[in-house]
Amino acid sequence: MDSDAQNAQNALTTRRYQEEMLEASLRSNIIIAMDTGSGKTHIAVLRLKIESEREQTKVSWFMAPTVGLCEQQRDVIANALPLSVGLISGALEPDQWKSPNLWKKALNFHRIIVTTPQVLLDALRHGYVNLGRDIGLLVFDEAHHAADRHPYNMIMREFYDNCQPRMENSTQEGDNVRPFVLGLTASPIFGGNVRDAFKIIETNLDSSIVSPRRTREELARYVHRPEFKHIIYPAIDHKDAPLRSSNTVALAQIVNSLDINEDPSVHSLQERLRKLSSTSDDYKRIDQKLSRLLDKKDSFTHKGMRDFSRTAKEISSEVGPWAADWFVQAVVERALSHSGPSPVFFGERHALERAYLMDQLRRIKIKAVSYEPKEVMAGMSPKSKKLIICLLDEKASRESQDEFYSGLVFVTRRDAVLALAELLSHHPFTKDRFKVGTLLGNSDSTRRNSFLDITRTMVKQSQSATLGEFRIGEKNLLISTAVGEEGIDIQACGCVIRWDIPQNMVSWAQSRGRARRRRSTFILMFEDGGAHDGTVRKWDALEKEMVSLYIDEQRLAALFNEDEKEEDPDLDDEKVEFRVEKTGATLTLNSAISHLTHFCSVLPNTTHADIFPIYDITPPDYPLGYHSSPPGTVLYPNNGPFGATVLLPRFLPPDQREHNVPEIFGTRTKAKKHAAFKAYVSLYHAHLLNDHLLPLDGVVERNLGTEVIELLKKIEKREGLANVSNQMDPWARLKDASDQGVQSAKWFVSAVHIDGISSAFAMLTKTEVPTLDNPDVLYDLEHGERKFDARPVGWQNLTHNQISAAQRYTRRLFSLYYGTRMDWENMEYSYLFLPSGDGATQSRLWEERRLWAQQLEVNSQGDRKKNSNLQMLCNAATYGSELAYPDDMSIVLDASGSHKFFRFRMWRNDALTDEERDATLLRYTRIADVQITYPVIVATPLPKRMNFLRPLTGDTSPRSSESVILLPQYTAVALASQPDCELGLILPSILRAMAVNITANNLRSTLFASKSLASIPLNLVRNAIVAPGANEHYNYQRLETLGDTILKFVTGVQLLDDHPAWHEGYLTRRREHAVSNVKLAHSAIQKQLYTWIVRDRFLPRRWKPDYPIEPMKRVNISTEPESPKRKKKKPKVNSSQLSTKVLADVVESLIGAAYIAGGIERSVECLHVLNLGIECKPISQRVASMFKRVEPMDDEPVHLTYVESMLGYKFTKKLLLVEALMHASCQSEYRTVSYERLEFLGDSILDVVVTESLYHAEGKNYSPGHMHIRKSAMVNVHFLAFICLRTFMVLESQMPRWDAAKGTSVETETRKTYLWQCLMHSSHRILDDQIATFSRFKRGKVEIEQALNHGDTYPWAALTRLQAPKFFSDMIESLLGAVYLDCGGDMQIICSVLEKLGVLPILRRVVSDDVDVRHPVSRVAIWASRHSQDELGKVPKYTFTRRSGLITCTLAVDEEVLATETGRYNGRASQEEVKFRAAEAAMRILVARDSDTSIGMKAA
Repeated sequence: MDSDAQNAQNALTTRRYQEEMLEASLRSNIIIAMDTGSGKTHIAVLRLKIESEREQTKVSWFMAPTVGLCEQQRDVIANALPLSVGLISGALEPDQWKSPNLWKKALNFHRIIVTTPQVLLDALRHGYVNLGRDIGLLVFDEAHHAADRHPYNMIMREFYDNCQPRMENSTQEGDNVRPFVLGLTASPIFGGNVRDAFKIIETNLDSSIVSPRRTREELARYVHRPEFKHIIYPAIDHKDAPLRSSNTVALAQIVNSLDINEDPSVHSLQERLRKLSSTSDDYKRIDQKLSRLLDKKDSFTHKGMRDFSRTAKEISSEVGPWAADWFVQAVVERALSHSGPSPVFFGERHALERAYLMDQLRRIKIKAVSYEPKEVMAGMSPKSKKLIICLLDEKASRESQDEFYSGLVFVTRRDAVLALAELLSHHPFTKDRFKVGTLLGNSDSTRRNSFLDITRTMVKQSQSATLGEFRIGEKNLLISTAVGEEGIDIQACGCVIRWDIPQNMVSWAQSRGRARRRRSTFILMFEDGGAHDGTVRKWDALEKEMVSLYIDEQRLAALFNEDEKEEDPDLDDEKVEFRVEKTGATLTLNSAISHLTHFCSVLPNTTHADIFPIYDITPPDYPLGYHSSPPGTVLYPNNGPFGATVLLPRFLPPDQREHNVPEIFGTRTKAKKHAAFKAYVSLYHAHLLNDHLLPLDGVVERNLGTEVIELLKKIEKREGLANVSNQMDPWARLKDASDQGVQSAKWFVSAVHIDGISSAFAMLTKTEVPTLDNPDVLYDLEHGERKFDARPVGWQNLTHNQISAAQRYTRRLFSLYYGTRMDWENMEYSYLFLPSGDGATQSRLWEERRLWAQQLEVNSQGDRKKNSNLQMLCNAATYGSELAYPDDMSIVLDASGSHKFFRFRMWRNDALTDEERDATLLRYTRIADVQITYPVIVATPLPKRMNFLRPLTGDTSPRSSESVILLPQYTAVALASQPDCELGLILPSILRAMAVNITANNLRSTLFASKSLASIPLNLVRNAIVAPGANEHYNYQRLETLGDTILKFVTGVQLLDDHPAWHEGYLTRRREHAVSNVKLAHSAIQKQLYTWIVRDRFLPRRWKPDYPIEPMKRVNISTEPESPKRKKKKPKVNSSQLSTKVLADVVESLIGAAYIAGGIERSVECLHVLNLGIECKPISQRVASMFKRVEPMDDEPVHLTYVESMLGYKFTKKLLLVEALMHASCQSEYRTVSYERLEFLGDSILDVVVTESLYHAEGKNYSPGHMHIRKSAMVNVHFLAFICLRTFMVLESQMPRWDAAKGTSVETETRKTYLWQCLMHSSHRILDDQIATFSRFKRGKVEIEQALNHGDTYPWAALTRLQAPKFFSDMIESLLGAVYLDCGGDMQIICSVLEKLGVLPILRRVVSDDVDVRHPVSRVAIWASRHSQDELGKVPKYTFTRRSGLITCTLAVDEEVLATETGRYNGRASQEEVKFRAAEAAMRILVARDSDTSIGMKAA
């Protein structure tokens, strides 16, 4: 740990000099200047503690230059203070820190925040933090960095200076008051002038540099200054020394032979120039690049090889020829071993450039390095020899005093660190005495572009691992770059050696500060004959001057008396700023370029399109065509003034794409900054940035309340549960009947008709029963399908006798089968029934029999039991003997113990056969001495199936043939007519169907009260509200699948029209939020949609009649998911848990129902009613609005007519077609964006057409899963690319021909022009991709078309083998979007275009022929799971190997290799291709092996 931090952590008491500095910091802003190891961090901790106690509403902010230093200082502060200390780093989920709420929570929760200065600067610039309002104390660690454009200085200049000055010695509070400042440094100096450095740092931090004065003697006791030493090594001959290294000489020979004109990057630029118009801006840019490249010779290969050679020479001179030989060999070997398609250190170099560099490296005649001790020693430089002698002496000296040796050698160059460490690790005198580690910078920037970045990969151990071993003594010598001077956790060393002279005073002081142990040494290495004495005296003099200024009271007094700061003339021009008053977010010239680059970096990524800003500086560095000038042409430099133009990607609207500033600026950099500043301000005014001056990544949270944001956090990543009030009771009485004009005796009467029951009956309810569009159907094994419906009669006033009779009749219907779950005395049912016609006559007959049976029972046994179905039963033996064995019985009950119901068939007097007798006696084994007397009863069991609403599946043969013999003395007769018995059996199913219909009708008449939505057919609304768990034969899933597609389409159109400047990335993110489950669920909750969702499971065997309850009460809604640790509470009577997904699904299913009922406009009205947070206007209005904005075209490219011919559609607004064909790389002058917005629209249009076709597929009734996999087959990028590749038109041309015999004649020639050739782009890479892909298409066309037109399996692997870049499929979708807008949103025209392209014919065949469209990988997985004996199933394993430019996929199941496929490696697409081919090959083997593996598609 850093010594200051260690002292702060270990200090038991505060030293007097620390108290002196703490007191000074309480009086004014100060920068504490004390040596490393003196305990500066401890002072900062004490100051933070005091500030937290006296300023309760603001945080203290501690800053350190590096993330590593921030982490260790955070730990120190958190361990020392009982306060919440937060660490915020750009490396910790950077996207999360774009949320204002997250910053607000951090400020409210933490008392101290630790960050790098850039994090705070960004937060201030974006308005997440207000310096004057939120921060009470700023602590600057390593405060000497506060100069020029360092974030420390930018924080002070851009924000601190704009706050109100704090009164002297005041704890003044307020919303815009400057915070206190405390700086910490060991060397407050840069440059060679101490007074100037002090003045700049003090001015920039509004502080005074101080050091203990009264207690300086005590400070000296705790700071161990090292003994200064120096080493003189012989002067180096930099001309001859490199010649001693054979590998360095071989490398130099290759470098000297390089010709820049042979470099592929030159050829590439020349080729691009030939293809561009000389008047285009892109031509001028390429011309400048080519001139610069030829002039500077700074191509990746040439510059990299020169750097490589120069570094090798320096190592040979400084470290020695052995180290140089090793370095050259190591770099070449590492490069050649990483020469695959995409090595890390090459970045995104073109394949030809990489190959060219590899060729040059292979030309180097490498001599293998010898590790023999003599060879190593002979290959040392004099400087290395001196270093080794010094190291051995220092180690011996330490060990002679029984001290452990630890050393640190500072080296300027990274490559020299590696070479020196390698030498010391193999030198015979040092390899066993020193355990050597290396410390290099951690820069992994992808923007670096140097071949020697490869040396980053040559470090043997990570920085943290090296430091860890150094702390515990496993390593005792570190070779380090300047990274070890400050801001890194290195323990105190006994010996610090400077291999190179310090570059400045800071480097001198910081590196010396690492030698902090008692009797430590600080050693400088000087070249003989150099000015080393003067250098040492210079550092000593500067340090003495620095210390004298620390304690100069007159200087400090003069500093406090200064009224104004002196402005830095270099920064004076950069005071230009733009501020958003609402948030305080600020844009400055210094931040404009980085902000603009970030904005472009989050734009949608498109193949071969530059998404970064392009800056054109005027006047240019080179005259146009300079690269073609003869050798020796004089180039006169441009000294300004300069202007600049910044060109943004074509994703943006034309008025936002180009921004320029005039030639008035003194430097190119200033012109570039001003152009970026102007562009960024314009983007804000175009609503492409939010009020925090950031891209609209957070657009999904705009205008959302806390509730939705909480939902996003808690529910979106997992299926949450919403506690909502229960679904409506469809039979509930009206809460206030008088409001409806309905008296208590007024009932709604419906006439119920059921096929198979001769007489109709009346149904009485307290709620209106809707008229069905089509009768419902009952399904049972005895009668097959039977239709039933309830025909409304209307509201009627009924007498008390009528109601009483209905109640008794209803009780009889229910009690026979469900009496055990009923209260016999309670007849207050929610619905009543009355017989009519013949049913009434039969009812009177059976009433007489019931009275007879009741009197008979009273006479023989006394009063009958109540509250049971016994009052509906009579002993069959008694019944038959008394009534002469009538045959109009319907239902009998086995009363011997099974209590099962049977359907009566006949009385039988014929004697039973032996077999029948045995079976009958077996039935009554529980009864002793059973006697068979005649007649017996012949009956058949009632069907076990009680849910008559579900269609019949499987074996539908009735069980009525399974006759049984029942003995009358052990049998009971149901005292009800055949229609009543039948009705009682099926009534639960009928009532369930009516309940769902009433619920659907209630939704339709309340939520959908408008004329348009109220006319949606009831069966559609009913299907849309039934959840899958309700056990109905229909549910919302199919409608939800369709509604999801319609919702995305409608939402996309609304957003496209509302935000004409938004690119596809913004549109996609906003739509994803608008249609997310959490947003839809929120809307459902707001509309109380859950009350209509039918989710209770219908279980006929547990059914009992419904009794009236109070109207349902609404309850507060909670979306807090239940913690797994929390005990589950029993749900309340009026609430149930409903998944967020179900709420969202019902919203989508209602949209689907509206679409089927009335098309797209009806679905828009549904969206408007449900209020999803987007203004929903009619689609026709939206399309007309977007069409009106399209500008007319004067100059139409000729290929537009070709495309129109291929589509079979002629455009009214040609610019729409241009936009659909415009790739983001295109540099044309047409005022239109690239095709991504139209592709966004076309994608959803295609989904609608395909999904609707599958939904209505005749005779299929596809399930959602089957619709999904078929839709995937028709809209995937491979299939659409195939459609694009095969679409063409034939052009005819007349060409004159001369023949000696016939003379001149005119012949007709034909040629094909393909759709893909009409893409408008300016990228040579796109052209290469087009040609390569079309070549693959021609090879695979026949196979693919055969499979699509005649095969029984979808050709996934063959389509993938095209390896078509996405822009092929994008063209199809963008063209659909363009046609849709141009034709006014006519879906019939869209279908005609898809017909012309061949998409719909293929879709029809996939449906009609049941083509297996499952992915081959899925088919293998299904087979494996079906043929496994293990519960976990067999697991297919795909193994990939790459070798010699080829990739091989091996597919094995349970260690058995089934297929191996190999192809040429060309990125991820080729890997997917061989995987699919392997899966298809495996399935052919499996199907051939086992006929049961036929797993073809069947409609659900």
